[in-house]
Amino acid sequence: MAENELEFLDNREEVRDDTTGALPEQEEDEEFDVFRNVGQGLVGHYREIMIQYWQELINEIESTNEPGSQHTEDFKSHSLPLARIKKVMKTDEDVRMISAEAPILFAKACEIFITELTMRAWCVSEENKRRTLQKADIAEALQKSDMFDFLIDIVPRNLQ
Repeated sequence: MAENELEFLDNREEVRDDTTGALPEQEEDEEFDVFRNVGQGLVGHYREIMIQYWQELINEIESTNEPGSQHTEDFKSHSLPLARIKKVMKTDEDVRMISAEAPILFAKACEIFITELTMRAWCVSEENKRRTLQKADIAEALQKSDMFDFLIDIVPRNLQ
């Protein structure tokens, strides 16, 4: 074997020493913060409310598989019309067939998205000591978190 091939094997063994499966820069006891994006752009009480909402939502979703769970029925009932969701899905020319479960999943995802956006906009309106939610509150809520950057072309920045 050539000398550079042996060097390659030696380097490869150094990487394999980690039996935890963690990335080299990640420590074994370092916890992954699942809520790091949830509180983005929020402070204090508002951040706690959003984290609590997501924790309850995660618990609800995880409990849907438990026998006799009330959340199983909640998942099947939704506020958004499935026919409309299916119609939107079919606007993509590549979509030929849609399973029965797909619109249900999209409906739940849309409900979660709308709820989070509404909660964030409510935080903005409450910070401004108002009880009425305005378009400007939604725009400001979107600007506070970079996870909503995909809406930058849809929601104008200057709605004040």
